[in-house]
Order: sequence, then C-alpha cells, then structure tokens
Amino acid sequence: ALGGPSSTCRFKVTLADAGDPVTQRHAEFDGRASAITASARQMFITLGVWDELEPHAQPMKEIVVTDSQLGTQNRPALLHFDERQHPGEPASYMIENRHLYAAFYDAAIASDDVTILAQESVTSYEFDGPRACAHLQSGAEVTAELVAAADGRNSFARQSAGIKTLGWAYKQNGIVTTVAHERPHHGVAEEHFLPAGPFAILPLPGNQSSLVWTEEAHRAKQIMALDDEGFRTELEHRFGEHLGEIEPVGPRHSYPLALHLADNFSSARLALLGDAAHVVHPLAGLGFNLALRDIAALADVLSEQARLGLDIGAVDALERYESWRRFDTVKVALMCDGLNRLFSNDIEPLRRLRDMGLEFVDRVEPAKRFFMREAAGMNGKLPSLMQR
Repeated sequence: ALGGPSSTCRFKVTLADAGDPVTQRHAEFDGRASAITASARQMFITLGVWDELEPHAQPMKEIVVTDSQLGTQNRPALLHFDERQHPGEPASYMIENRHLYAAFYDAAIASDDVTILAQESVTSYEFDGPRACAHLQSGAEVTAELVAAADGRNSFARQSAGIKTLGWAYKQNGIVTTVAHERPHHGVAEEHFLPAGPFAILPLPGNQSSLVWTEEAHRAKQIMALDDEGFRTELEHRFGEHLGEIEPVGPRHSYPLALHLADNFSSARLALLGDAAHVVHPLAGLGFNLALRDIAALADVLSEQARLGLDIGAVDALERYESWRRFDTVKVALMCDGLNRLFSNDIEPLRRLRDMGLEFVDRVEPAKRFFMREAAGMNGKLPSLMQR
C-alpha cells in the first residue's frame, strides 16, 4: 500500500494486490479462520466493518487447555479460562478469513481515498529520494512518500530494501480445515497439546469448528495425501468424541511453520507490516492480531507526522513505529516458540512438570486475568484505532 497525506490529514492510498479479490472471497482460496481479539474488534468498529463481520463472528466464551497423548479420550482440563477472567465481552471471536477479505475489500472499494490495483504485482522498488517508487508488472509506476509493505513472509519489499531476517523453520506443518459436528460447541475453544504439536478446535457459528492442527512435517504430508475417509480417520483420532460425529466440510490446507523476525521493521520510505515483519507459531492465534496492531500503530505515527506537516516517510517517524511494535512482537514470538517447544514432545518427566505448572496457573486468578487480557489484546499501549 502506498500513500501520502491529504490536506485533511487523511491518506490517499494505492493498493497493489497480486491476488484476485473475487477469488479471495471463497473458502477454497484459504480455508482458515482467524481469532479476532477484543481490541481488534474495536478497531473494526472504528473502521466501520464490524456490522458486516458480526453475523459471521463466533464469540469464544471459554478456553480449555489439555496436555494429552495421541488417541486419549479422557482429556482433563488443566487450564480453563472463561468470561470471569475478562468480564464485559468475549476476549476473542472466530471469523473465517473469507469473510474478513470480503469486508475489507468492500470497505476499500467504497472509500474515495483508496485506489485498488487488483492482480497487479510489483517488479521493483526505488526507496531513494523524497518519494518511493514502485514499478508494476503492467509497466505502470506509482510514487508515494511511504511504502507500507504487507506482502507476506517472503516480502519482496523487505528483500528489495536489503532487510535481513532472523529465525528458523519448525519441523512442523499446520493443517487447517473446517469440520461440522453433531453437538453444539457452546462457544468453547479447545487447545490440546499433543506430542507432535498443538491441536486447536476453534468454534465457528453453528455446529462447526475451525481446526488448526500442528503435525510433524513429514507426517503432515502423508495426512494431506490421504483420501477423504483416511483423513477423517486421522482427524477422529485427535478430535475426540465429545462433540459427537464429525465431518470435514471445508477444504484442507497445509502450511510450513516458522519463526521469523525482520532485523528492522522499517527503513527509508518503507514500513513492514504483518508477516513481512514477523512470523510466529500459530498456537496462540495471535499472528493476524499482531499485524492489525502494526497497522493501527503505523496509522497513529503517520497521523501525528501529517498533523505537524512533516514527511510521513521520514526515518525518525518510522523508527518510532518500529520501537513501538518490536517489544510486543518479540514477546509474543518467544512465548509461542517456548510453549511449542515445551509441549511438542512426549517426555514423561517433562509432562508431569508442565502439567503441574498449568494446574498452578489455573488456581491463580490474577495470572489467569493477565493471560486473558493478553488474549484479548488489551495489554500494553493500545493504538487509537483499538481504544474505546
């Protein structure tokens, strides 16, 4: 996205998107759902898209955490969160990504401040001088004071600016799909820590749930190659019987998992957003919410610059954005990495110790409230878009 301030401190934005917005509205394109924190919901309200999303949003009323072996039907809850730890509203909501894409594109298309260049990719960037320049595949050029790059973990903008990354790939893949089940979930989200990695059952509207299934990479490839009946058998082995009969109803997708942090979240005329700046393990479902915080924080920094009549692409402004976002991002990345390493094994002494730790946290109400505020995105300095 490229933009510069207008005289009213709004921003004129040109969005170059290599994808097709029509295709992105279909479940087959992605197949995932996202956990939307309470602070992100407030951002959507402020931006005027929540009314379109609310019919597709399932509140998470409870969160249950277990630590069990594969195939175990008896899974006692070692850690349990509910509305008492976050009174007033749910800490988070589940929404299928296709509905998020549709709402965001509808809002962008309706805005006089946004020009969308769909199915248009960038072939090169120039970051020198008073304006950045993006050269497009069609031969067109777009110039602006700032490039806000939300172009994914393999960010071309980041590479073009010479920004390196630090991190590693996990020997795990994430399998995602949607299942229908016989019994209602009552808004309960479940995180089962299995030896190969976390297996999350996340409630969607109706008797459906989104699955985020972490599996060893080689085993994930074998599972993805199974026919429908074989896939369902593997799924039942992990899902359990508490919601009755289950049936996969959505497309299956598999993604390699990794932790990557850019050495810098900004440089001259460039700000990195979302996966372009940071990739975290999905076990806490916070990756997309980190991206939303990036956007909201950058909006605050740029608005302040524009109100003062200053250059929104100036290095000092972008350094303020980076210092705001780096601590929060590193904290979440290391927390997710540590939990994944701690629980993705079947070492019995370690299992006993971690289960004792979960049970201890479950008895300490202040600790539970802290973790629920973290899950709700309410800890730390909130950008203006996320404030009530």
